Amino acid sequence: MSEGRATPPYKSVDLTVFGPEHVRLYRETNGEKGYEWNGAKILLLTTCGRRSGQARTIPIIFTPHGQGWVVIASQGGAPKHPAWYLNLVDNPRVQVQVKGDVYEATARTAPPPEREQLWSEAVRTWPNYNVYQSRTSREIPVVVLDPMRRP
Repeated sequence: MSEGRATPPYKSVDLTVFGPEHVRLYRETNGEKGYEWNGAKILLLTTCGRRSGQARTIPIIFTPHGQGWVVIASQGGAPKHPAWYLNLVDNPRVQVQVKGDVYEATARTAPPPEREQLWSEAVRTWPNYNVYQSRTSREIPVVVLDPMRRP
């Protein structure tokens, strides 16, 4: 946590649909339910478990970026990186579902100064990212998902 900085105001969220239930609804409706969540757009990100080798899917807020997407490995400001991020560091080939469209993609962590630019864009999408960063001493990774093929 940075010394001398005030904690940004936290915007409370509706957690009625969250986690595995969110993934189920999103898949069943091709994003008709679950694509919009608390005013943000959601995609489904599937990584390969680094220990289990099993497919793991999470709903996550995204920001469009070129032909791809940007996601933030915030985990609400927890002290450790989320498991999905560690999975894609180990194996950067992922699957992305945006509404009814499914893409194979390659994930990469944005380096400076790209990270700072993308972070600013992501904060416009989800202001709570600044709150999450204020809760942890780790630099929250910004992840770029580049589609392997996209129409």
